[in-house]
Amino acid sequence: MSTTDAHARREAHDDHAFARACAEAAGARLMEIRAAAAPGTDPRELRAAGDRGAQSVLAGLLERHRPDDAVLSEEAADDFGRLAARRVWIIDPLDGTREFAEPPREDWAVHVALWEEGELRAGAVALPARGTVLCTDDPLPPRASVRRRPRMLVSRTRPPEFVARLAEELGADVVPQGSAGAKTASVVLGEADLYVHAGGQYEWDSAAPAAVAAHYGCTVLRLDGSVPRYNRADPALPDLAVCAPELHEPFRAAFARVCPDWPAAEAGAGV
Repeated sequence: MSTTDAHARREAHDDHAFARACAEAAGARLMEIRAAAAPGTDPRELRAAGDRGAQSVLAGLLERHRPDDAVLSEEAADDFGRLAARRVWIIDPLDGTREFAEPPREDWAVHVALWEEGELRAGAVALPARGTVLCTDDPLPPRASVRRRPRMLVSRTRPPEFVARLAEELGADVVPQGSAGAKTASVVLGEADLYVHAGGQYEWDSAAPAAVAAHYGCTVLRLDGSVPRYNRADPALPDLAVCAPELHEPFRAAFARVCPDWPAAEAGAGV
């Protein structure tokens, strides 16, 4: 039995610890793949190797230790049997593939979350290049106060079109960064105050970050003000905001001024 397998088996009774063990194991494999890449390796090859390697680690651990649970992964075909399942692991083996293939960048992550009967029950976000794992069983440190000028994180490659206007309304500094998990971790750790995304994400991009952020007391919501919902037939979940709790109301008010025509939440969307 491998060291990783033995660790996962010891934690098998605890979904939080199991999520952490899975994220750590996939992260360790990704660091090995990155370190073994020859100088000048085509970034496309490195990204593909990372996706394959991390998916293999997570799929193997889930199959061995959670064989009765369903899985929704970015790197595997969708099994719609998950819609009738009581427990579903929602995973992104490598979030921030672009940044992974740009050593020594650190803003990439591994996401492992458990959805159970309508709620996110456990989750872990590993930041392997930083040697950090955030999990839903972490003890909670005191939160730092929001900065005089909040730091607002946005995608490096797909920042929302409204971001400059929102930053002006909030008096915030805009900081581009890779990986939804890395950006959420920055908010959780007090390195930033707000993360805003609109367009092009799926459940695996935000499930583990949302679980961890909520555990740490951050506000997690869709841009229409509703709570994100998971394990839906269509896994597209294109927008998200994660912020320090004291920034929630200022953010919602500023967003309403900047995007007054943003579609309202559907009835029951926050349930």
